[in-house]
Amino acid sequence: MNHAVSPPPPSGDLSILDLFAGPGGLDVAADVLGYRVTGIEFDRDACATRSAAGMDTFYGDVRRYRASFFPRAQVLTGGPPCQTFTVAGHGAGRKALDQVLDYIQELHNAVRTRDAQWEDIFRTWRRISEDLRRKAVRAEGVKAKKRAVEQSRGSTRKALKKILKEHGSPPTEIKSVLKALQVPGRLVREAAELGRLLGEFRTLTAEIDRFKAELEELGDERTGLVLQPLWWVIERSRRPGSTPYEAIVLEQVPTVMPVWEEYERVLATLGYRTKRQLMYTEAFGVPQTRKRAVLMARLGETDVPVVDETHERYRTRIMPARAPKGAEGLWEAKEENAPGKDPKESWVSMEAALKKARTIAAELTVPLDLPDRPAFTVVSNYGTGGDPGARGRRDHDAPSATITGKVSRNRLVHVGTDKDLPHFDRFSFAEAGVLQTFPVAYPWRGSDQPQQIGNAVPPRLALHVLRQVLEPELTDKEARDRLKQAIADLEVWEPGDAVTVREHGQWEGHPLTGR
Repeated sequence: MNHAVSPPPPSGDLSILDLFAGPGGLDVAADVLGYRVTGIEFDRDACATRSAAGMDTFYGDVRRYRASFFPRAQVLTGGPPCQTFTVAGHGAGRKALDQVLDYIQELHNAVRTRDAQWEDIFRTWRRISEDLRRKAVRAEGVKAKKRAVEQSRGSTRKALKKILKEHGSPPTEIKSVLKALQVPGRLVREAAELGRLLGEFRTLTAEIDRFKAELEELGDERTGLVLQPLWWVIERSRRPGSTPYEAIVLEQVPTVMPVWEEYERVLATLGYRTKRQLMYTEAFGVPQTRKRAVLMARLGETDVPVVDETHERYRTRIMPARAPKGAEGLWEAKEENAPGKDPKESWVSMEAALKKARTIAAELTVPLDLPDRPAFTVVSNYGTGGDPGARGRRDHDAPSATITGKVSRNRLVHVGTDKDLPHFDRFSFAEAGVLQTFPVAYPWRGSDQPQQIGNAVPPRLALHVLRQVLEPELTDKEARDRLKQAIADLEVWEPGDAVTVREHGQWEGHPLTGR
């Protein structure tokens, strides 16, 4: 790859280990800052992208690896896949959150016990892991039963619809019957079989509901994944002969913030200073509105300050009645700059980001042709306000809505209309990556590339976080100059030679394993 032209990192040649590394959003940011990164990633397609991008990678489930396998890693980063947590109610999200917090409390109790021995700490983790394993095995059994019942219910549904159609029921009545599970009065005498099938349908539905409730109690296998980074930190901090990580950076969706809060308590016991921050990506120059919950930590007495926003946040207001359904407009009010801080730049629009990308693409070693579209509106694949029919809309002169794994389903129409743009009515993978602030030359590989793009951390956001956590000694001016150069390097980055993805056990000669 074409490495950064900026000077070496001021804090030394730190080595980063990235758990759940994805296609390399954090990794390419670290690369332009001059840091070495090794990622662990389970998805084969994401590994193919990482290989083409020259990102050092171990393939496999993070749970098969251990911190002790990589004794020379000095920084731990990652974005563990998380189920939907919620702090409200008593549903699956609340139960999942409570379960995770309980496990973290067990680990905290183990490490803060006076004169705690490594064997006792490890025994606690092994007990938690075994509990999660048993629940996962039981959950697989319940899921198999649930699938079988769902198949039976599907057959019953087809039989119901067939009988209703034979008796002249219109689609609206069929839908109503399947929802209310009541035989229409006019058919009670004519279709005795209908009543039997509806009873069977009710029984099967109730059985499926019981399976769902059981699965909620058992939890999600991702519960164990969200605990992994914490355990790696504990292992490096408490295992005899190990050296603690110098810094930690973790990110996920905002609903994970309560988990990061509990992480902070454990990290403080282990000697870290921490900071949690809800980050708005467009406030850091990403041409996309997206929120991320970030946990930053440094070992020792150096505080981790808030990462200052460099751009204004994007705000919306209700459009006039004549605007297409689901459209958004810009709230024109300007943000006030904090005293003593540099003025914030305006957020970056899709149009501005793609225009710059077209210029860069034409000058690449292997030029890339990106379309120059007329003014457009993006019509989301998702509904808004709970209405699936009210597709979210963003105009070209605004930041993109959150890029998800369904980005390739978003339509591009002439601005203010529902008329598709000819030939270019979808974003290309390169363009979707640019809206995530990946370099336009990033070599997307494998299948389901939109999912890789949607799941990734925006590299430009990662630049801000890594620079802040890993280079606290810089002055304000040095930090600004460092970021400015790194952003320029990121935009024109190009891959070099592909690298071979390693498998579990292939430690020989790797710089982080010491073998």
